Amino acid sequence: MATPQFEGRPVVADGPAAARKSAGKPLPVGRPAFWLPLGTLWSRELVIFFRQRGRLAGAVGTPLLFWLLIGLGFGKSFRAAAPRAPAGMGYLEYFFPGTILLVVLFSSIFSTMSVIEDRNEGFLLSVLVAPISRAALVLGKILGGSTLALAQGLVFVVLAPLIGIRLGLGQAIGVTAVLFLISFALTALGFYFAWRLDSVQGFHSVMSLVLLPMWLLSGALFPVSGAHFWIRLLMRVNPLTYGMAALRNALYGTREPGAPPMVLSVGVMAGFGILALAAGWWEVKRPSSRGAA
Repeated sequence: MATPQFEGRPVVADGPAAARKSAGKPLPVGRPAFWLPLGTLWSRELVIFFRQRGRLAGAVGTPLLFWLLIGLGFGKSFRAAAPRAPAGMGYLEYFFPGTILLVVLFSSIFSTMSVIEDRNEGFLLSVLVAPISRAALVLGKILGGSTLALAQGLVFVVLAPLIGIRLGLGQAIGVTAVLFLISFALTALGFYFAWRLDSVQGFHSVMSLVLLPMWLLSGALFPVSGAHFWIRLLMRVNPLTYGMAALRNALYGTREPGAPPMVLSVGVMAGFGILALAAGWWEVKRPSSRGAA
């Protein structure tokens, strides 16, 4: 049977409506349906941050208070374990990289909490039904949170000269790269948990149960070499231990005794970030995705 033709209205075989039979089917990567949403979601995270200026005070102010109180509290009771550490390094200097890590951790928690808020406000539902790649949704949210965590961590790095740490250009680039790896991994992990949870209260509980012990067992407060055997074993399987070792190495230019080498540390953190990203992407693609809940 011949296909009927309508005068003045030619049949168009190729067009936006015919390109996808399902409105919810994402376009291939490389089209505007991937990069444009990714950039939009990334910039949206930055806009939200600057509208909530109290987040900066919470993410930087609390670790700063910890650093001063704990660092000055231990004071002369601690002697740095690194043999080539700056002369006279005390606990205030040793705890400095751990405080930067805490800044990044807090920022990652605050950033990924917006996933739950976006779901409750209906924003995620509108994104999920749009014909865009869900990988763009995952990467946009994670890269936005990672950028904020990196920026807030670098704000704290600026204080390094106050404790005698002078960073050259190469060191500054190394510190920035390590901080980005850590920020990306923690934000991706936070995104995974935020997508699975329904409430901000539940998210905070899980993050306190997961991320804070990871930070405590990362070598931020005490060296790996001086810990009890069982604690040392837990620290060895903790991905943040490797991020902490890489950050301390980048800041001081030396490896702490008992800490993993720089190449291994960077590799583990990169692998952890990729796994966390894959877990978040898989969770979003599941048919039972909670984004529309």
